[in-house]
Formats: sequence, C-alpha cells, structure tokens
Amino acid sequence: MPIQLTKIAVIASLVLGSTAVTATADTITERLAAGDPIRIGFSNVPIWGYPDENGEAKGFVNAIALGILAEMGITDVETTVTDWAGLIPGLQAGRYDLITGGLYILNSRCANIAFSEPIGSMGDAFIVPAGNPRNINNYKDVLALEDAVLVTPTGYNSVEAARREGLDDDQLMQVPGPSEVLAAVRAGRADAGAVTYFEADFLAGESDGTIDVTDPSALPEWTLNWVGIGMRFDDSAFMADFNTALAKYVGTEEMLASVEEYGFTAAHLPGDKSTEWVCANR
Repeated sequence: MPIQLTKIAVIASLVLGSTAVTATADTITERLAAGDPIRIGFSNVPIWGYPDENGEAKGFVNAIALGILAEMGITDVETTVTDWAGLIPGLQAGRYDLITGGLYILNSRCANIAFSEPIGSMGDAFIVPAGNPRNINNYKDVLALEDAVLVTPTGYNSVEAARREGLDDDQLMQVPGPSEVLAAVRAGRADAGAVTYFEADFLAGESDGTIDVTDPSALPEWTLNWVGIGMRFDDSAFMADFNTALAKYVGTEEMLASVEEYGFTAAHLPGDKSTEWVCANR
C-alpha cells in the first residue's frame, strides 16, 4: 500500500510545550474516530529514525511502523522530531501516539510505556579511534583501563549495560546523541563510544577513516536487544490491532524491500521472542 505523510511537524525539544504540538490524553482509537492523524515521535538517529531534507520520516524503524499502519489502512500521519531523552516523556504527556526511532524493549522502559511485539533484533558495538590503539572491545576492557572513558548517549540501553559491567561516572560520559559520541571519540575526550551497531557503522563511514567499529560479538550476549514501537498503556485496543497487522507485515518481501536501503536484512528479524519475554529478560 502507498504510504502518505500528510502532515509533517519537525520541532526541537525546547519547544515541545508550545502550540506546535497539542498534548492530548485521548486514546488513538478516539483520535482516529475524530478524524485526527496518527502522531509519531522520533529522534534524529542515523539509520533507525531520522528526518530527510524535507522533514519526512526516514530510517528502518519508521519505514516498518508506517508499513504496519498502511496495512491497517492508516496513511494520515504527522511526525515530530525531538531529542532522544524527550521521547518517552512526550509519549506519556500525550504529545505523540507512537514513538519509533529504535527504542529497544527494556525492562526499565516496559514499566513506563507499552511496546508492540518486536519488529527486529540487533546488537550494539563500540566506535574507537582507527586501529583501536587501546584495544577496547567491550565494557570490561574499559573498566580494566582506569583512565579510560566510554561515551554513550543519555537514555541509551548502553548506559544500563555500562553500569551493570561496573563502570561509574568517572569512566562513563553521557552526551545527547550519536553525533556527540563521534565528536568525543574523535577529539580524544573519550576512548570509545557505545551505540547500536547500525549507528556505529554509519558514524565510521562519516569519519573519513578516523574511526573503526568493534566486533559486536565481543559484547555480552545479554546486550543483544529487540526493537518495538512504543505506545501508552491506555492504547491497548489499538495496540492489539497494531500487533495483528505487524504479524502479517513484518518479514514479508514488501517489508524487507522497504528497509533494504538501511542495511536491515532478514537476519535482523525478531525471531520468536515475544515482548512479554523481552520485557522480563532485558
């Protein structure tokens, strides 16, 4: 089905409270019945979810979410770009109906928002200076070098992972997003940067050969994650319909063709893990 973005609203997090976005506690079902568009919030994260030069939603998570909505017959969509840390609070405040952009399904997040069934599974990686001069491939390598610093975006799953592996504030730098991770590593303010593998690969490609990507398999198995679409708990009726359409769409040739340009392949499909299992185990 064709996907039509009929309304685009690209705003910065500093103006989330302005009239550019009207917060409402109405459920998605009520909004659709009133003829309102579906409002999607996402952050500017390479490959996962980002706006193009015209402000339209790009990235493989957005492509999959829009494909599922189209499967449901929904093509009236309004998108909003905000900072990563504002996604869940914005959803809870009723500024968006769905949030995309690559949210891993984590136990800590499952306590605050509802997740669709998984749409993909993938791991993380580190970016390091070319040649990896300090031989940093995982969190324990950072911990072993007392003066080493790992940088990662605030709110990423890698913050929890780093804490679990023993890193404290002296060795963990948090920044707003992936571009700041790259800047910190290139400037020597951090020895490695923890992001998703897709982001790491993208950032290395943008670095003019100054950055390498570590082997994702060097990180603990429990850092392998599953991605879902976030909604409010009050939207359980819509979520049920969304998951029905998701089951029909995810893994189809149409879906895989829509995300091919982003490097998402059949190897990244979610497998047989349910959101209930992921919430309990991640």
